[in-house]
Amino acid sequence: MKTGKVVGFGGVFFRCKDKEGLINWYKTNLGFDIADWGAIFPLKQVLEQAPAAYNVWSPFPADTDYFKPSNSSFMFNFIVDDLDALLQNLTASGIDWHGEPEESEFGKFAWVIDPEGNKVELWEPAK
Repeated sequence: MKTGKVVGFGGVFFRCKDKEGLINWYKTNLGFDIADWGAIFPLKQVLEQAPAAYNVWSPFPADTDYFKPSNSSFMFNFIVDDLDALLQNLTASGIDWHGEPEESEFGKFAWVIDPEGNKVELWEPAK
């Protein structure tokens, strides 16, 4: 096996305008177990709950509409254990989703916009 190559996805690091507010939003609405420096998602735990999950690295053309209505040059994608339940919780908290949920051979998807204007894709992998 060749060494000296990337073997996985390590994380997302980004700037924000209101760090404490954003941490609180993700903790309250998406259930993050989060500290001041960020959150971790142990792969073993993720795969136990969603065995078909995987990490994706996917560049998009500069003129893509997929991240809209966000003006960010990135989009977060988070694996979730029960998309329908999460969407009910978000609705109960007054958080609107962007567009309609979709289902494909890869699983179920829905989108929200965080307080900083970033599009967040919520993904329940196919069983």
